[in-house]
Amino acid sequence: MLNIALFGPPGAGKGTQSEFLTKKYNLYYISTGDLLRKEMAGKTRLGLEAQDIIASGGLVPDEIIVQIIEKTITENSGSNGFLFDGFPRTYIQAYILEGLMIKMHTSLNCLISLNVPEEESVKRLMNRGLTSGRSDDNEQIIRNRLKEYSEKTLPVLQFYKEKGIFLEVDGTSGIEKVHDQITEIIRHELSKSLFNIVLFGYPGSGRGSQGKALARHFGLEYVATGPMLDQEIKNNTETGKKIKEHYENGQLVPDEIVVQLIEKKLAESKDVKGFIFKGYPRTLVQSYILDGLLKKHGSSISQIIDIEVPTLELISRLDARSKTEGCMPYDSSTAKIVKRLQEHETKTIPVIEKYKQHHEVTRIDGLGNFNEVFNRIVDAIETSIRRKR
Repeated sequence: MLNIALFGPPGAGKGTQSEFLTKKYNLYYISTGDLLRKEMAGKTRLGLEAQDIIASGGLVPDEIIVQIIEKTITENSGSNGFLFDGFPRTYIQAYILEGLMIKMHTSLNCLISLNVPEEESVKRLMNRGLTSGRSDDNEQIIRNRLKEYSEKTLPVLQFYKEKGIFLEVDGTSGIEKVHDQITEIIRHELSKSLFNIVLFGYPGSGRGSQGKALARHFGLEYVATGPMLDQEIKNNTETGKKIKEHYENGQLVPDEIVVQLIEKKLAESKDVKGFIFKGYPRTLVQSYILDGLLKKHGSSISQIIDIEVPTLELISRLDARSKTEGCMPYDSSTAKIVKRLQEHETKTIPVIEKYKQHHEVTRIDGLGNFNEVFNRIVDAIETSIRRKR
């Protein structure tokens, strides 16, 4: 998730840059003024409270503003992140945003400040006043607004300088050059983000071998639940004993155990570029669990890949595998193979359909030799990385 605060004095061009950023990076635009007007127009509880305060000549308190922002973030969690325009405006609001981000299991990536000297701001706003018809676009009011901005904003900027996420852009260099400067900052921020892939495909589609190879190629951590469960049994841990008991009773290992192992894997994997998940999620419930796990670690799914192979080819591959050391328990007969494929059809296909609602699912032709399929997947991932960055 990409969260940015955009700052700049009146006339710095925040509106133009905000429009560019929200479209390019699929960010949800948060302006407290716009949100307040929307709540008041909708006559919501918070909107009516704010309206009463404004009508009596008061300022809308942070107590109301933070509730509106939290509500907006929660309702728009499907976006790639949020762009805060003019918030936080005060030192106290900086702490409020910090706490809110923690509560939402995310953080502010950076604060980008458009640096425009006072005289340039005055010039721009005076020129705007010639056509805008706005009563506040006169020199005295403009200078008062700039003074107020400077006095209130300085402590906020210092707050983020101390956090090491304050970045300044020359706002006088023209719209396109400012675009370029901001794009470079965001490209750098995104390079720090984890790139997480979920690899789908029927049994026999080659997910395991492709997943391992892709992890090595892109420097990702390979997460496969089967080997993780087997390792617990091999290490004879308490969890391993429980897993073995489920296996011996012919039962599926419950999500409570699997989730603990995945969470442990995420926590222990330091300085990785991301994760590639194979064999998880297999059910709708597990898809929600994975979304929650990644969000808890300040991340999300970056790409979903589905390797497609015709059913007869899958049966042929699994039958051939049954005669090798790589034989799986369900490879031992055609009836078991068909049953396993049907299980994938009923449980996992709905997961892919669910993800289609919020993510682009990349379908890969799984026919051909290993390298042919591998190169197709690599091309798809590299295209996705370029598009996001």
